[in-house]
Amino acid sequence: MEDQGATVVINHYVIEGKQNQYENWLNEIGPICRSFTGNIDYQIIRPIPNLTFDYTVIIRFDTVENLTKWMESNERKNLIIKAQPLLSKEDQYRIKSGLDFLFANEGEKPKVPARWKQYLVTWSAIYPLSILIPLLVLPILKILNLPENRFINSFFISGVVVFIMVYLLMPNYTRLIRKWLYK
Repeated sequence: MEDQGATVVINHYVIEGKQNQYENWLNEIGPICRSFTGNIDYQIIRPIPNLTFDYTVIIRFDTVENLTKWMESNERKNLIIKAQPLLSKEDQYRIKSGLDFLFANEGEKPKVPARWKQYLVTWSAIYPLSILIPLLVLPILKILNLPENRFINSFFISGVVVFIMVYLLMPNYTRLIRKWLYK
C-alpha cells in the first residue's frame, strides 16, 4: 500500500488571558516542528472570538513514522510541559493517515471506512462547495480591493472550503451517512 502521508490534529484549550503567552509558545514550537524530517505543513486555526475557544494545530508529515517521531520527540515533550500552565485541558491529538481525520468521530473507537467510500463522500462534499464558495468569496475579495489573481483567489477559496469541510460539513455529513459509510 502506498504511503499517503499522515496528519495530526491537535486541540489546545487556552486559559482566558493566556492567549498572548500561548501565541509566543506557538512561535517557538512551529519552527522546531517544521525542521523535523518529513514535515509537509504546519497550520494553526485560531479561535473565532465569542464563537470558538480552542486552538487547532494541523500538522502533516510524509509518513506516519516521521510524524510519530515528532510527536514523541523530546523537543515536543519539553515544549508541551512548558505550555501546560497555559492550557485548561491536556494536550489532545489524534494521528490519521491520508484523509482519515475527516472521517473520525470524537470519543468513538477509531473506525476507517473503505477508501472508495472516503473518495465518494469527500468528492460529493467538495463538488458543491467548489461551485458555491467562489460565488461568495470572490465578491468579498473584490470589496477588499485585493488584486485579481487566480493564485490569491484559489488561496482564499481553498481555505474556506477546507475550513467548512473539516469543521462544519464532514462531522455532520459522516454522521448522517454513518450506516452506509461504515458498512
